[in-house]
Amino acid sequence: MSTHKPPLRKKVAIDWREVHRRLEMARADAECIWAPDARVTQRVLKARAQELAREPEKVQLADAQVEILEFILAQERYAVESRHVREVYPLENLTPLPCTPPFVLGIINLRSEIVSVIDIKKFFDLPEKGLTDLNKVIVLQSGPMLFGILADIIVGVRRIRAAEIQPSLPTLSGVREKYLRGITSDRTVLLDAGKLLADEQIIVQEQV
Repeated sequence: MSTHKPPLRKKVAIDWREVHRRLEMARADAECIWAPDARVTQRVLKARAQELAREPEKVQLADAQVEILEFILAQERYAVESRHVREVYPLENLTPLPCTPPFVLGIINLRSEIVSVIDIKKFFDLPEKGLTDLNKVIVLQSGPMLFGILADIIVGVRRIRAAEIQPSLPTLSGVREKYLRGITSDRTVLLDAGKLLADEQIIVQEQV
């Protein structure tokens, strides 16, 4: 019985330098496949920058506050932004004016300055009651425009978050929506004093 030995295989030297070179080429190709080009990278970075810029704006708007002067009209709580309020003055020495609209109560002498007084209860068709010693005149001013509005009772000044002002308004008889800025969380009606001051209907232009 004869035995045959398998032929011996010839040993081949491994070129480790070539192996490393090919691995490096494969790794570089993989990185090129997943790396975005310059335009994509720029677009992504710009989007991230815009998003980061929006965050402080959102925080700032959420934390923004408005100072308001609250007062009572016809047993309802109203307010105007204090930036439009020059001062609050007792209703004294009111002089009625003829030939003026019904909502113009008259004029007062405020330290040698003549100021017309508007009864916004009549202007808004709210329930009326007689004048008392509690009545105050809230003097509003924007640039050269100046007049006073009558308040039954002054509640005080406070600050509210701008985010609390809701655009949806309650049903208020006679109150014209265009003069309303909104309503607070505790149902205080915030009047738009800027629009009141700019309204030509309130400006007394008739000659007495």
